[in-house]
Amino acid sequence: MPDVRIILVGPKFEGNVGAIARLMANFDFDDLCMVNPCEIGDDAFRRAKHGSHILENSKTFGSLEEALDGCFLVAGTSGTITRGPTNYARIPMPPEKFAESVKDYGEKIALVLGREDIGLYQEELDRCDVFVNIPSSETYPTLNLSHAAGIIMYELFGTCHTTPSPEPADMREKELMFGFFEDLLDAIDYPEVRRERTALMFRKMMGRSIPTKYEYNTIMGVFGDAAKGLKGGKEPE
Repeated sequence: MPDVRIILVGPKFEGNVGAIARLMANFDFDDLCMVNPCEIGDDAFRRAKHGSHILENSKTFGSLEEALDGCFLVAGTSGTITRGPTNYARIPMPPEKFAESVKDYGEKIALVLGREDIGLYQEELDRCDVFVNIPSSETYPTLNLSHAAGIIMYELFGTCHTTPSPEPADMREKELMFGFFEDLLDAIDYPEVRRERTALMFRKMMGRSIPTKYEYNTIMGVFGDAAKGLKGGKEPE
């Protein structure tokens, strides 16, 4: 099963936190982090049941960035889908597809769940590589925080009993690929005003696709040859 850290950003109700700890115990997750949570007291431990040890060992941080330390792939969750081709920050991936794509992932994964009332802020979504959305009724699309966490953890847990997928590219390889993409933007004199947004879009696209090592090597070959050719034979840095 993939190595997943559950991160709760600004949870407002300790009962939800306790319920999530119980679900984590149900599905063999034990790494719980919280960012500026509500007070965690007796109600949380009552809801946690046999997952109380997860609450006891949980870590609290003052920012999402601190909680993400050591994680490579960051999956954000939200009940809201922003329609339109330019809104790549909220292109949804259902839980079962997400679970299937990361079941053999070798790096630490963060599953980030937002506040009960307003979810994750846009800048927090921008920090995520993948956007996981649970399909639900258009008239009432927002699930309870612990229910949403339970559905996603159930899908991740279920991947333990399936056939392994091809090995995905690791953190070092993906960072090299992002560097080659930026070399390519340099080589074609891509407009500076659009460069940061385009590089972010590429990162999110590759985060959603979870490229295999074979796909990574193929893409790197294309980027390397293209950048080298455009620079008149000079190897990309």
